[in-house]
Amino acid sequence: MIQTHGTDEFLRALVLVLDLCGTFAFALSGAMAGVRRRLDLFGVLVLSFAAATFGGIARDVLIGASPPAALQDWRYLAVSLSAGTIVFFWSSVIEKLRNPVRMLDAMGLALFAVAGTEKALFFGLSPAMAALLGMLTGIGGGVARDVLLAEIPAVLRSDLYAVAALAGAAIVAGGSLLHLPVLVTALAGGLACFGLRVVAIRRGWRLPIAGAGSG
Repeated sequence: MIQTHGTDEFLRALVLVLDLCGTFAFALSGAMAGVRRRLDLFGVLVLSFAAATFGGIARDVLIGASPPAALQDWRYLAVSLSAGTIVFFWSSVIEKLRNPVRMLDAMGLALFAVAGTEKALFFGLSPAMAALLGMLTGIGGGVARDVLLAEIPAVLRSDLYAVAALAGAAIVAGGSLLHLPVLVTALAGGLACFGLRVVAIRRGWRLPIAGAGSG
């Protein structure tokens, strides 16, 4: 993929913004889950950092972006710890929202799915592989959060979780294949992922469950 210096800088900035926004959303989600499990301040902050950065770290390791951005750039740590602190002291305010953990999780899922796909494309992966890596980036934080809380990861049991991430990532990858504007495909992919996830939560859409039809 031939890119100008200006395009390179724009894509780097776009991925950074999406990454940091996704980091904040997943950090809030992870911290809220920790507060609900009555963890102490350190536990909540660890959970917020793990949920916020695991997907991005896995992505960077797989594409050879070393060291991973979350371990190299202080802003990732600052954003995740700030979100964890906010939740720890003001969780009662956030709890007043409808399904706060799920909504924040859906937001982080969409942002990371798009950012992961864009970064994979920037590093030269094919659109199909970039979409799969975008999905992995999106679901990684939720998996880390659930594993640390000794729960079955939501991606294995929840309402169209990985499917929503893959749908958003596929739109971004398809847009790149068709040479559509980056901002347009990023916005479309993010909205598709978030919208599909939220509708699935509200209406209970899910894939067939193993053994559901057996007597």
